[in-house]
Amino acid sequence: MSDTLDLLMFAALVVAILSGFPVAFSIAGVAVLFAYLGWALGAMDISLLGAFGQRVFGLISNQVLIAIPLFVLMGALLEKSRIAEELLDTMGRAFGQLRGGLGISVVLVGALLAASTGIVGATVVAMGMIALPTMLRSGYDPRVASGIVCTAGTLGQIIPPSTLLIILADVMSNAYQQAQYEQGKFAVEALSVGQFFAAALVPGLVLVSLYLIYVLARGVLRPDDMPPAPADLPRPSRPEVLGAIVPPVLLIFAVLGSILGGLATPTEAAAVGAVGALLLAGARRGRHRGVIAVAAAALIVLAIAAGLFPVRLQRGDLGTGAYLAGGLYIVLTLVGVTGILAALNNLLRDRVVHGAVASTMTMTAMIFATILAAGMFSLVFIGLGGEERVAHWLENLPGGATGALLVTMVIVFFMGFFLDFVEISVIVLPLVVPTLILLGHDPIWLGIVLAINLQTSFLTPPFGFSLFYLRGAAPPEVTTGHIYRGVLPFIVLQAIGVAVVWFFPALATWLPRVMF
Repeated sequence: MSDTLDLLMFAALVVAILSGFPVAFSIAGVAVLFAYLGWALGAMDISLLGAFGQRVFGLISNQVLIAIPLFVLMGALLEKSRIAEELLDTMGRAFGQLRGGLGISVVLVGALLAASTGIVGATVVAMGMIALPTMLRSGYDPRVASGIVCTAGTLGQIIPPSTLLIILADVMSNAYQQAQYEQGKFAVEALSVGQFFAAALVPGLVLVSLYLIYVLARGVLRPDDMPPAPADLPRPSRPEVLGAIVPPVLLIFAVLGSILGGLATPTEAAAVGAVGALLLAGARRGRHRGVIAVAAAALIVLAIAAGLFPVRLQRGDLGTGAYLAGGLYIVLTLVGVTGILAALNNLLRDRVVHGAVASTMTMTAMIFATILAAGMFSLVFIGLGGEERVAHWLENLPGGATGALLVTMVIVFFMGFFLDFVEISVIVLPLVVPTLILLGHDPIWLGIVLAINLQTSFLTPPFGFSLFYLRGAAPPEVTTGHIYRGVLPFIVLQAIGVAVVWFFPALATWLPRVMF
């Protein structure tokens, strides 16, 4: 029995999670139980658990993962301030008269919200409450409408910035360093979140294109499934369209542009995004709008000027020009802070910040608790010999490196039916990715292929999170069966997306190679 404890441990984990017990407690509980069982049977040295403290310290001091709560806060502020709803409504009226137009608008809005919020739950719920009833009133087949809304919402996990890519970048970087150590290299290279953001950009747009092609083709081949919106639906004016689209696009450029342009780390860019979302949300409340607009302009000028002409006032060799620039930067900073305080005052009075902060704390606590518990699980699993078993198994699969990756992709896909992307990322991937890298796979390309596969876990029944989110927000006439059947074509499109990136790896590797 002691020889198979690692396999029994993994099976016990699946059973514990499926029982409905909180995930983090399930993972940690199984780890503790099998640690003492392995110690009692002589299969594990219990002192290995002493390394858990180092893992906890490594997690709480990880500069990369600090970006997660900031990006979550950014998305929560945009969702609570109804900026996402306004964008949905405007785009729906703009495309509604086309056959399949409402579906097209939902996919495009999903892509925009993905790049500006990165939160699947908020996007799916918003579209389920706003776009789905409009689509049903227009005569859309409930299955088609549900599938489009669910799938467009999951784009937040592949189009940067996203929590999946941040977690995956950390996992892949650690695995890449481990693989280099095993190859005898001690001057190891690390991978950055910025590289994965750049790598995911083109594949994310490929997925958006596949969804749009499917919606357009279905609108032509089966017009009764997606009729045009009612003629009395008012078309938005140009100022309305610009007012709805420009703010999120500016936020996207501020966040992704600063990362991909090398001006800021992902954590710094996440802070920029959170402040930008705060200003956008505050300006929507009507009060102090002029002050907030001037403050936003001052902060943009400050970021550009400080990047082009940095000033360090503590130095003793500065000239008059540097002191003048420093004084200007201080004035711009004070103007920016004034606008931030005005926006914060607006949002506090309307209790927008309260809900945003609460949802940010809930999601961040869930993610970090799961990562901590997974750290304990992997320690025990390694102590029981599970890592060697997995490496030996992958290395001896028929088909070599390709066969090993293909089997891994299939396993990850089927685990997505029952486990969340966080659990798969922090429990399963650290066990298999070092071996896959040693077999010769490019770590950046490997991470993006796995990311698209993990994104599918939001759509696969019975435990796909997008399905649950939409079930809670959908009108009564949309059944669970409609939702399950509606996402099936999009799961096939996800598989096609994986195949496209698999056979054309430059889609994932070209941009990070050029930019980094």
